[in-house]
Amino acid sequence: MPVDPAPWPWWPSTRTRNAIVKRLNGLRGQLGTATVTEMERRHVWFRELGADHRSWIALVAQAGIDGFISWFADPRSAPSGADIFRAAPRSLIRQITLHQTVDLVRTTIEVVEAKTQELMPRADRPVLAQAILAYSREIAFGAAQLYARAAETRGAWDARLESLVVDAVVRGEADETVLSRASTLGWQWPEAVMVVVGGAPEDDPDGAVEAMRRRTTRLGLDLLAATHGDRLVVVLGGAGVVDAPGRQRAVAAVLDTFAPGPVVLGPVVEHLVDATASARAALSGLRAARGWPAAPRPVEARELLPERVLSGDGHARRSLDREVYRPLRDAGGGLLETLEAFLDHGSSVEAAARALFVHANTVRYRLKRIAEVCGYSPADPREAYFLRLALTLGRLWADG
Repeated sequence: MPVDPAPWPWWPSTRTRNAIVKRLNGLRGQLGTATVTEMERRHVWFRELGADHRSWIALVAQAGIDGFISWFADPRSAPSGADIFRAAPRSLIRQITLHQTVDLVRTTIEVVEAKTQELMPRADRPVLAQAILAYSREIAFGAAQLYARAAETRGAWDARLESLVVDAVVRGEADETVLSRASTLGWQWPEAVMVVVGGAPEDDPDGAVEAMRRRTTRLGLDLLAATHGDRLVVVLGGAGVVDAPGRQRAVAAVLDTFAPGPVVLGPVVEHLVDATASARAALSGLRAARGWPAAPRPVEARELLPERVLSGDGHARRSLDREVYRPLRDAGGGLLETLEAFLDHGSSVEAAARALFVHANTVRYRLKRIAEVCGYSPADPREAYFLRLALTLGRLWADG
């Protein structure tokens, strides 16, 4: 014969325990009914549930009572706390919150404790009070395990869904389906969106992304992030990315998440559907960034236009043509000729003036006009590189 289990000093003998179990079995239905009645009296959320969900909760409560009696009879064969919650369908977990589940457990335990103290013989009451306290821990752990597994499942599904949304943005396939998925993930349709791209972190990328998400949430920003090969693609949205100071704060919140190396910022667009353009520019900039070793971290994709053009980015070439060459050509006033002469003569105002047969002050005035028209100053070495490439491309494409 197996030795009678005695997990606690107060654990009664088999004979005493069997007698108590027999009396408890006679109270099963009464305890279940009292629990449901008390749930309805205490909790508004329970009364607002549909009849089917209330019946499932009543079933869970009854399973808890039955489980307690079985456990008291023989703790070696009784179901675990988690088994009690498996009596209800998985959909019930999505219908009631963890807080409400705690209400359910607490109410059931308090009702069983009160009723047993009221209806059971006095000699049984101290033992039952101790047993209910011990068994309530099993119930609590069971609920915690159930919700933890549900949270893990939801987290894995959300991560997969988020990856699909980001991949659609990168591929230029952001349609209504993608927008619906983004909404499911909590995307709030912000008024401004930008994409940030860099190397994916090697150590715990999921944890790094979650830390990034917490920081951006405190800034009032929406965030979608996923690894794309060896790159981490982050989509930021919100009023905080409209102006330059806001963008700096937003980028500072995510910058240390990326692996060492360049981090490129795409241009700000108005909608998640338009984020493809921002992603395309940022990814192009990331590919071309090694052509400018001194590039800051982070760097805007626009600042990498020359390298992007040389790496074969047709969008970058058209941007230089549209934003630099054509405005200078259409402005007239000898701006293109002055720019070419200035660059060809080592950025010397006097040498350019002699080549053009004009006064040096005329060259200075035209150089100032060039900066006003296109936003790039020929006197700055990096910006002169933009202008030289734009001039060459314009001669080849726009005037060809």
